[in-house]
Amino acid sequence: MSEWRCDGLTFRYPGATVDAVDGLTLEIPSGACTAILGPNGSGKSTLLRLLLGTLRPASGRAELRGRALGDWTREALAREVGVVPQAEEAVFPMTVRELVAMGRYPHLGPWRRERDTDRRAVDQALRRCDVHALAARPVSTLSGGERQRARVARALAQEAGTLALDEPTAALDVSHEMAIFELLRGLGQAGKTVLLVTHNLNLAARYADRLLLLDRGRLAAEGTPAQVLTRDTVQGVYGWPVEIVPHPGPGHDTGAPQVVPLAGHEHFRMRQEHGHAA
Repeated sequence: MSEWRCDGLTFRYPGATVDAVDGLTLEIPSGACTAILGPNGSGKSTLLRLLLGTLRPASGRAELRGRALGDWTREALAREVGVVPQAEEAVFPMTVRELVAMGRYPHLGPWRRERDTDRRAVDQALRRCDVHALAARPVSTLSGGERQRARVARALAQEAGTLALDEPTAALDVSHEMAIFELLRGLGQAGKTVLLVTHNLNLAARYADRLLLLDRGRLAAEGTPAQVLTRDTVQGVYGWPVEIVPHPGPGHDTGAPQVVPLAGHEHFRMRQEHGHAA
């Protein structure tokens, strides 16, 4: 079953000379973890925003669970999809707990007070993202990584069936980056649909069930990590020589393809051949 479907999806930013998303047709399965990959400017975040309805396509159609995105109200989407944006600015001062509790608003409405179920959801989300000890801290005092973990906690507190995350591990140290990927894989295994944008090819290969690789607004490859992260495909999209080696394990990810960039001058020739600026 598909969570999202899009057919011929196209979008161009005002003043741009090329499409950011160029005729994409794809499906994102329900109850699994899917990672959107690609170089800078390949259309990853734009695709996510189109799938969330925050951008309107110039042409094509996007659906969530069989319904056109235009048929969903913002309130209904907020109850069904928890979102972690790439960046956001706090409009007014708040504590970490208040930020995470915002995830309960789609269930409460503007005037209802927190119930016991809401408080439990917030506390659980704080602990799962390792920000419980920061609950009373003003968000403005957090580091970039701490703030990002608090945003993930807010999405978890929402208890939506679907999570959409744009670079959820940006600015995180290695232990918290690994913890977030472990958490997202576990949510996918428990039946939640997880869709994330990431630049980390190797962690995506280890933790995502399915990969979508974009190149200049188009779909370069899709499928399992082993199907997508081949030497020819990665070199063609990124314009850099690589080797693909199996992850040594131990663990569930033993054998997952890992991308190893190579040193040397060959990349100049490759980038020129594939239309990239040197």
